[in-house]
Amino acid sequence: MKHPFSQKVLGIIFVALITVMGWTIAPAAWAFDNPELLPETQTPIIDLANFLPTKQEEAIIKDIENFEAETGWKLRVLTQYDRTPGRAVKKFWGLDDRSVLLVADARGGNLLAFNVGDEVYHFLPRTFWVELQTRFGNLYFVRDNGENNAIAQSLATVEGCLLKGGCRVVPGLPQEQWILTLITSCVGGVILGLAVTPRKPNQLVAWQWGLIISPLWGILFIAFGIAPVITRTTEWLPLFRNILGFVLGALVAYLTPAFNRSSTPEEV
Repeated sequence: MKHPFSQKVLGIIFVALITVMGWTIAPAAWAFDNPELLPETQTPIIDLANFLPTKQEEAIIKDIENFEAETGWKLRVLTQYDRTPGRAVKKFWGLDDRSVLLVADARGGNLLAFNVGDEVYHFLPRTFWVELQTRFGNLYFVRDNGENNAIAQSLATVEGCLLKGGCRVVPGLPQEQWILTLITSCVGGVILGLAVTPRKPNQLVAWQWGLIISPLWGILFIAFGIAPVITRTTEWLPLFRNILGFVLGALVAYLTPAFNRSSTPEEV
């Protein structure tokens, strides 16, 4: 029996690890300098890998040009496979501190890489770009949605965040990421439930143990279970489910020893 959700969750964790490596390796593309691969006319997209259908590419070009005219932020897209213009794009596009270059290359573990101007980091920190790369460039997202939509959704996310003055995290809560927050919430609840299990006769709740290990279950529940949800979406349902998972995990862990004791037959 296949478990697609568990496979995706494990895959996201693995991809997140190699993404950090990809982030540092991405600038290696600048080692090449092949201006002959550049188009004769100015365009914000150079699609050497043919990831974008013609109509979608035209729509994205129009959107990028309108966005640049309205805000001054310069977004550019380079797709490559076995050929790349490398450093030549910097002069061709006049990339500066207010520029974002999206490089799509299917040869690595992650489709996307970003070259970001210094001024952009004031609005979108480095952690934002790592998360953006992990969310839309991972193998599972690209397999399910295609390279073209990975590029389009990444650009739309960047535009949306710059329009509202910046983002510390990537908006939206993918199902795989929510599952991880639900798991950590439940684990935090289980740890709390085990901690407050009575250890003395006539003791109802061992609150002191719950307080002693509160940093552990607090980090799991609040930092990894609640914070990623409330910072990425305004929907109440994922938050409610995580809180419910925490409470149920605590109750199950707390009540299980009592059920075991009551079900054990008394010795004659």
